[in-house]
Amino acid sequence: MILDHDVVVLGAGLAGMRAALEAARGGANVAVLSKVHPVRSHSGAAQGGINAAIGAGDSWEIHAFDTIKGSDYLADQDAVEIMTSEAPQDIIELEHMGVIFYRDDEGRLGTRAFGGASKARTYFVGDITGQALLYTLYDQILKADVKVYEEWFATALYAPDGTCRGVVAIDMLSGELNLVRAKAVIVATGGMGRVYEPSTNALICTGDGIALAYRIGAPLMDMEMVQYHPTTLKGSGFLMTEAARGEGAFLLNKDGERFMQRYAPKMMELASRDVVSRAETVEIAEGRGIDGNVLLDLRHLGADLIMSKLPQIHEIALDFLGIDMITDPVPVRPGMHYIMGGVKTDVNGASPIPGLYSAGECACVSVHGGNRLGANSLLDTLVFGRRSGKAATEFVKTVTSPASGEDFLAGEQRRIAALMTRPYTGETHARLRLELGTLMDEKVGVYRDEAGLNEALAGVQALKRRYASVAVGDKSRIYNQALTFVLELGFMLDCAEATIYGAITRKESRGAQSRTDYPQRNDAEWLKHVVIRYGDGGPPKIDYQPVTITKWPPQERTY
Repeated sequence: MILDHDVVVLGAGLAGMRAALEAARGGANVAVLSKVHPVRSHSGAAQGGINAAIGAGDSWEIHAFDTIKGSDYLADQDAVEIMTSEAPQDIIELEHMGVIFYRDDEGRLGTRAFGGASKARTYFVGDITGQALLYTLYDQILKADVKVYEEWFATALYAPDGTCRGVVAIDMLSGELNLVRAKAVIVATGGMGRVYEPSTNALICTGDGIALAYRIGAPLMDMEMVQYHPTTLKGSGFLMTEAARGEGAFLLNKDGERFMQRYAPKMMELASRDVVSRAETVEIAEGRGIDGNVLLDLRHLGADLIMSKLPQIHEIALDFLGIDMITDPVPVRPGMHYIMGGVKTDVNGASPIPGLYSAGECACVSVHGGNRLGANSLLDTLVFGRRSGKAATEFVKTVTSPASGEDFLAGEQRRIAALMTRPYTGETHARLRLELGTLMDEKVGVYRDEAGLNEALAGVQALKRRYASVAVGDKSRIYNQALTFVLELGFMLDCAEATIYGAITRKESRGAQSRTDYPQRNDAEWLKHVVIRYGDGGPPKIDYQPVTITKWPPQERTY
């Protein structure tokens, strides 16, 4: 089947739905295509809040500086200025849409402190902020009559003559492969967290949109910058929100010591995430951890605060470890959480491929640089989702309808049919996926070095060769998750390889890239972005992009 829209948004999280809403407001015939129902998007897992400089004594300039410092000066400052200056209007608009943000005793919007921020500027809904925003935006796109193709799985971007003009996707209910043609495509598929194990990310976060854009020639940027969150739950890797530390929780080692005093004496537990994750890793490696973890201690906060502001993580710790954080500390460890890199875009979400836009975690407008501040991710999705939706709508007014695409659709149908008939050889997607995630966590994690990165690269390339013989066990058409899991693994391997190439290329330590063989930040040689382009069968092509600096020259980064 071939379907037509002006704008197709791939992904139905906050960035995707905000882009779709803005495109619909601009008069475009817009559709959202998502492999899960929109309210199951991973944006719903965001807990702690969303940043904006609204309160007295704060300003967007202070917010911008905190963001740039947090990025270890790799963020493009023009993009950061846009995000922080436009943040207040987006927060107010969300409240007008119906998000019930926390208010203080005087009825004013209340904030909490977050890591790396010099002011308390994080607005929140308990510890379910992402979920509250997600449901509200879903209401808005329904109200705007946006067409939603839910549980449709994208297999390829349609890009005749180097211009992106649609998406081929499997309707999972019927198993039918369809071409959804468009004059512009906005990729908003989220991150690639499941390239790592463990991860705070949902199982659906497999880098689909990043890999799809990469394969049609879109450059990826800052892929080496992979953020580990300091507080993920022992065993499962569930996120224990930074809001806990924002409300005053402590991090303790086995001796009951608040060890962050040694690493960030001013900000303590609210130093930036890369700093806290490295500190925890050192404590554990030097024998001051407890079974590979440190302790998150909320006992002194009291039951009333925990149950009113942090009820979700209280429930998670109780359900998965049997620990009541009101009375006992909770074991946590650094875990893969977020990627700062992604599809390279400008401040309007446009990639170098005409007709291809991107927003949210899968995009790299580079407002996060080497390290993202907590609660800037939701802001990124909304500001640049809105901007990409508007820009794509303006773009479609300048182009004609796409070519038929029947031959391209037929080619995808043949490719998927060949995959479905591939004989079983003993290799399974589950085994390869676990091997990939474990390898990435061990060799491309909090600390890295040349030898480990080369081992990781060789390992991923070996997995890619083995992937070529992975069969689809389920031969049916309806909700064939065996098929989608195999396709996801292909996307993950592409993302993993690009991440490793970026990490090998950047011979310094900056933000989330901590190389023990190059322990210092090197502004003279590496104050630049690493840009990676698909090799089409060979190794990726590496290039560089200067960092945009407007008014904040790099300086020593301390907390």
